[in-house]
Amino acid sequence: MVRHSTTEDFDFIYGLYFHPKVNPYLLYEMMEKEDFKPIFANLLAKNIVFVFENEGKKVGMFKLYAHTYRSSHISYLGGVAIHPDFGGKGLGQVMFQEILELARKSGVRRLELSTATTNEKALHLYEKMGFQKEGVLRNYTFLKRENRFLDEIMLSYLFE
Repeated sequence: MVRHSTTEDFDFIYGLYFHPKVNPYLLYEMMEKEDFKPIFANLLAKNIVFVFENEGKKVGMFKLYAHTYRSSHISYLGGVAIHPDFGGKGLGQVMFQEILELARKSGVRRLELSTATTNEKALHLYEKMGFQKEGVLRNYTFLKRENRFLDEIMLSYLFE
């Protein structure tokens, strides 16, 4: 089940964003809980953070940003993660099926996302779910702790 995140999800969202296996592929540098609280509050205010639950357990998360005006048929999918404790069980596919249905019901015609070129597991899942590669964004993400840039691959899913 996919649902909008609430203030009660803070610990789960924080724990997933800053999990050592997940964090290198997401937006934020490592930070303390107190530093993340205003960021989380802003995300909640925008109503763009979702939690994926399976069998009553919080398993994953994502952000869904709707574009506006001439691009209002497009949404960007970011912050996609399944908690490593639940990896390898097919739950990424289940979550993506629900994401695609949510986007379709919202009138989205094009769903975009990007990921590091080194994130092979994610790329495999995205392509399996019907996303197509569109290009490489060079030196797109800067990993401050490692003092290096990562290239990202832009992908899209087009609804019929």
